[in-house]
Amino acid sequence: MRAKIHVTLKSGILDPQGRTIRQSLRTLGFAGVADVRVGKFLEIELNQDDPVEAEAQLKAMCETLLANTVIEEYQYELELHPSRHSS
Repeated sequence: MRAKIHVTLKSGILDPQGRTIRQSLRTLGFAGVADVRVGKFLEIELNQDDPVEAEAQLKAMCETLLANTVIEEYQYELELHPSRHSS
């Protein structure tokens, strides 16, 4: 199984990196950029056949290490049979 995890700052938490990127985009002529929020994207391959157990493990990983739940929120999706793509 493959898990795809997005970790972002909670709404209302100042995002100085996002603000800097927004300002740089505006300086480069992208005046229509209203806001930028920066986060993390992780892909994790799990050696797990039971989707319920995989989801429990994934939630525990996010809560204990991957996200600082005081200031960050996370979303994930679990692919039961990930397709193989080559780039």
